[in-house]
Amino acid sequence: MDHDSPVYLHQLPVPGEERYASLALVNTRFTVSHGPVDLLDGTEAAHLWLVRHGLLPDRVALNGRQSGRLLGLREALRALFQAREAHGIPSAQDLATLNAALAAAPATPRLAWTADGPHRCDEPDAGNPAAAALSVLAEDATELLTGSEADQLTECAAQGCARWFLRSHGARRWCTTKCGNRVRAARAYAARKAR
Repeated sequence: MDHDSPVYLHQLPVPGEERYASLALVNTRFTVSHGPVDLLDGTEAAHLWLVRHGLLPDRVALNGRQSGRLLGLREALRALFQAREAHGIPSAQDLATLNAALAAAPATPRLAWTADGPHRCDEPDAGNPAAAALSVLAEDATELLTGSEADQLTECAAQGCARWFLRSHGARRWCTTKCGNRVRAARAYAARKAR
């Protein structure tokens, strides 16, 4: 563990982030004991996040407008996740943001041939790497929202957490054991104080 980096960079990953980059994107904004944290705060931070998630080559620069689009997509995804969980209808603006990201670098179908034989693969347009990264994230979110795991998508029930995860079972309410322990400790403290 790097002891010089801020403590919030050592957040435990939540279930589902390893399979869905869009879930990891939504979880780049959260709260810790000393206040809110935004892992995409600034163009350099957004570039680093995209590089770390294999969505953008390190040598490709990210400008402020592209960083702003990434932030816009993150907020739209958060709203779409909330609408999905509440069985509601999201705003037209949030849908438009997702659909614009999907259309920014449409995928081209290709035939790939591996040791397992031929299979179809879709490659995003690489002419604009930042737009391709947004398109991949939007496609990932679309798969999450419409796929078989969509009913498992939930927001952490710990007060102030605001991270999203995929429940492994129906009784799970917290994104990590850390959040669950914090809620249980607060309940125990409140019960002792009430006596």
